[in-house]
Amino acid sequence: MTKNIAIDGPAGAGKSTIARRIAKEMGFIYVDTGALYRAVGLFMLNQQIDTKEAEKVSSLLKDIKVEIKFINHEQRVFLNDADVSEDIRKPEASMAASDVSAIPSVRDFLFGLQKDIARKNNVIMDGRDIGTVVLPNADLKIFLTASPENRAQRRYDELIAKGFEVQYDTLLEEIRQRDYNDSHREIAPLKQAEDAILVDTTGNELEQSVQILMDVIKENLI
Repeated sequence: MTKNIAIDGPAGAGKSTIARRIAKEMGFIYVDTGALYRAVGLFMLNQQIDTKEAEKVSSLLKDIKVEIKFINHEQRVFLNDADVSEDIRKPEASMAASDVSAIPSVRDFLFGLQKDIARKNNVIMDGRDIGTVVLPNADLKIFLTASPENRAQRRYDELIAKGFEVQYDTLLEEIRQRDYNDSHREIAPLKQAEDAILVDTTGNELEQSVQILMDVIKENLI
């Protein structure tokens, strides 16, 4: 029997960074579902398609091949055989992901891939609707959050360290807009599952947050 851990939460809460660390320590496969939506969004941006136009986006899904490959236990995302793991982290890809994730055909397109990985492996999977929709029977569900200001600062520091030119105020506005979009969309809105454990990492350093989640997992799963 495989074990599945679902981690949901808003953009910039540290889900990916923390989940990746914990998965490595536990020997689980880490699945960043947001990266899949970012890849679809990136494709649409590259094709100069308005990511809010559902019909146009849906019509191009047939031209997309999205794959997750695990290289040295690290998730890499491939879009039509090209490694786009870095490109999908740009702010514009994040906003595009928020748009396309509200389109039912896109969710259907990626749903099977996510379920198949979880069925075959011990996984820590993060996203917006993992505990509520993708893995409703996960062995453990965590809802990870932090204040919008704290999340914007973390994202700012991360992007600056990678050499991107960004403004904190712009990132804060994008995060607030994405929170609204993700929590108000008709299809699988962002919300805490009834049986999820709430963890707020506002003000925490990375190591503190990792330890808090490890403690939650040890108390409730292992």
